[in-house]
Amino acid sequence: MRGRQTVRDMVLSMLAVGFVVWIGYLFLPHDANSDPVHVVEYKVAAASAKRAAPYPLLAPDGLSDKWRATSVSYTPADLSGGKGNAWHLGFVTPSGQYAAVEQADVPRDKLLADKVAGAQPDGTSDAAGRTWDREQGDKARALAARNGSATTLVTGTASYEELAELAQALK
Repeated sequence: MRGRQTVRDMVLSMLAVGFVVWIGYLFLPHDANSDPVHVVEYKVAAASAKRAAPYPLLAPDGLSDKWRATSVSYTPADLSGGKGNAWHLGFVTPSGQYAAVEQADVPRDKLLADKVAGAQPDGTSDAAGRTWDREQGDKARALAARNGSATTLVTGTASYEELAELAQALK
């Protein structure tokens, strides 16, 4: 007799838990067709960072709407843990890859080592009226240039062509 009560209690408990899970499922968003990319506005942050940065901070102007900004930050040197006054602006490119502008008033090799693991020289590219050093890393690549007292990297998993397009838009 005790065995039947145990099985009955277990079945009732499972039904109660299943009901709670079903109710939770109804109230949680689960749109499989939504875009997982969270787009951020960067122009106000760029304007603010340009006032704070001790170097000519670069941000893109004139990129198509297919370039979607996903992250933006400016960290002053006293808060960056030895990484200088650091500017970051990340994008999802038109081809769905990642590209970012990384700028800091630190030596080129230091910023490159921090942002592109295993970077090795890979030629040059011309964009925005300057020659950029191409660097190929283990998982990402970069275009690197000095801009006044700062090092500028245009980096990511995007092709060199897309990185050059982003570099061309920097003002």
